[in-house]
Amino acid sequence: MRTESLQRRPFQRRHLLRAAGVSISLPFFASLKASGDRPPTRSTKQRMVCIGNMLGFYPDAFWPQVEPTTTTSTLKTEGWLETKDFQWGRTTAGLEPLRDHLSVISGLDHGLKGGHFAIHAFLSGVRQIDAKSMPMANVTIDQYAADFIAGQTRFPTLTIGSESGIHQGCQLSWTRSGTRVPPIPGPQQLFEKLFIGNDAKSRDAELDRVRMQNSILDLVRDSAKDLSRGLNRRDQEKLDEYMTSVRDVEKRIALRRNWIDIPKPDAPFAQPKNRNMVEDLPLLYDLIVLALQTDSTRIATLEIGGDFNPNDLGVSGGYHGLSHHGQRTENIEKLITLETYQVEQFARFVDKLNELTDENGTLLSQTTVLFGSGMGNANSHTNTNLPVILAGGGFQHGRHLAFDPKSNSRPPLTNLFVSMLQNFGLETEQFATSTGTLRGLA
Repeated sequence: MRTESLQRRPFQRRHLLRAAGVSISLPFFASLKASGDRPPTRSTKQRMVCIGNMLGFYPDAFWPQVEPTTTTSTLKTEGWLETKDFQWGRTTAGLEPLRDHLSVISGLDHGLKGGHFAIHAFLSGVRQIDAKSMPMANVTIDQYAADFIAGQTRFPTLTIGSESGIHQGCQLSWTRSGTRVPPIPGPQQLFEKLFIGNDAKSRDAELDRVRMQNSILDLVRDSAKDLSRGLNRRDQEKLDEYMTSVRDVEKRIALRRNWIDIPKPDAPFAQPKNRNMVEDLPLLYDLIVLALQTDSTRIATLEIGGDFNPNDLGVSGGYHGLSHHGQRTENIEKLITLETYQVEQFARFVDKLNELTDENGTLLSQTTVLFGSGMGNANSHTNTNLPVILAGGGFQHGRHLAFDPKSNSRPPLTNLFVSMLQNFGLETEQFATSTGTLRGLA
């Protein structure tokens, strides 16, 4: 599409700027009639990986067993306890060899309701529907952290997940303007992004995309100037916020331009083909390890969605249906089989990070890994007591931090995110609904 033809089009209220990966939406302006529809990081390279399960985990098999000793009374009187003497649940038993590199954290959530329609808030603490008036909308921790290391790696973040399944596919990552980050759908596309495109033809094509995006942004700026003449003060403020998002896109385009002439790493093996989520999961984890190891990115997210097919594990039934097991033993056993496989692949990923070393130590010690879900119990559609496991990052591990879900002094899960961001190198005391850092985490 040429710029000349774009200039002849009116600037619509619901206009979406979408071209070659750019996507920002114009806010609603009440005073117009509808016209159609950063602080420095520390010197060591810290990484962050967040893994989200769309349908949660069966609680009775996921959580560790806490012995009824004096520690349980501490949970009731002080609102939380820390114990190293715990037994993993059936689903998480495969994590035992990595105990010293992991912490399991129970009793925390975002205080939200909505079942499947609140899962997308797992990494933000805020539902999109509640975030429209918030300065940072429902930005997720990965995108928040990426802003502070922009330009240091070829890809600020890698968002991976399927677009199939329930509720419009992967919704794990959101920008600070409240825009969903489209995911990389499989290992074939992730491999291509990491390792393919070093030839002159690919570089020229990327330069053309950059020029196209800059032309579109020029049009947006000019159209916004015309639009601003008909706005009241409040809507002018909204437009100013929107133009801040436009400037952010400009910065990302400029940073991407800087990487066009820098060769990508050599591919370690032939490009794979997408198969199914069960078979692809180990390969996706391996590619994330390579992305971190080659410093192609320092931040990645992976969502295991509703397209995770039980039949590919030899289990009959649908994943979504099994998550609503209705307390039927047969369905619960099938669900535990699926969830155990997911935890085993997560354990394999953590182990790989721990095996790789450089002058600063293991890759795991430099990578904070969050594993969990925005769904606490899919059978009852609750978003409370979210399953959370934290690995690596130099934190003290080998323990179960248990918070009383009924305590008034219970911190929000976003407090953990503040601790993770600080560990990543950000000088921040606040993230979304947080009240500070997470006590007990060191």
